[in-house]
Amino acid sequence: MRPIWSGAVSFGLVTIPIRLYPATTSRRPKFRQLRQQDHSPIRYRKVADADGREVPREEIVRGYEFEKGRYVVLTDEEIAAAAYQGGPRIVDVAAFVDAHQIDPVYYRTSYYLEPGPTGEKAYNLLRTALAETDRVGIATVAIRSRQHLASIRARDDLLVLETMYWPDEIRGADFGNLETEVEPRENELAMAKMLIDNLAMDFEPDQWTDTTREKIEELVRQKIEGEEIVASETPEPTRVVDLLEALKASVEATKEQTAHRKAG
Repeated sequence: MRPIWSGAVSFGLVTIPIRLYPATTSRRPKFRQLRQQDHSPIRYRKVADADGREVPREEIVRGYEFEKGRYVVLTDEEIAAAAYQGGPRIVDVAAFVDAHQIDPVYYRTSYYLEPGPTGEKAYNLLRTALAETDRVGIATVAIRSRQHLASIRARDDLLVLETMYWPDEIRGADFGNLETEVEPRENELAMAKMLIDNLAMDFEPDQWTDTTREKIEELVRQKIEGEEIVASETPEPTRVVDLLEALKASVEATKEQTAHRKAG
């Protein structure tokens, strides 16, 4: 792992030198577009709308479209200056909040924080304090010429920084069919709770796998080895009209599964 950013976490008068590492990586299958007749890869060239000519990288600038078809050109230096918070690279913690107060919809990207030289003691102090108080730090940080809202939380022996969406980036959920509140019947609610109890378990990440990726990788393997491709049949979903009957059927179907899991 290589750090993508180095700086310091600052809260109060305490400064902790840190390095930032991506905590996640995408495993989604990647595809290239090919020409059908000979499988030649298709390239993407940057061309100007005005004349269709390809534009070399050194001639490309960034423009902010303030009206349709009208732009203000900004240099990389101007954009970096707008994100600059003053002084060295700082994760500036301004407050600590209860972890449950943050809706997960705000979280964008996770990063591991590694303490830098001489920062281990203060790093462990902050991590332990956050874990024991069940709080997270709310901070701002500039990464790659962009300012982020961020949170810092304890995870096992680490501190994790999560960049977050700004409040005005969260869309409102305005659905017309939710305007009229429909109260569930007591027997429906009781059955729904029973179904939830039957399926309740501790979250164990390793038991969840990307079956789509596995199927694509197996399909690719078969094609490479020249095997005959056999498509698996997908059963049609059963349409259940009555909500209560659907809940009852679901509860019955999960009882045996729950008993087997508890016994194991």
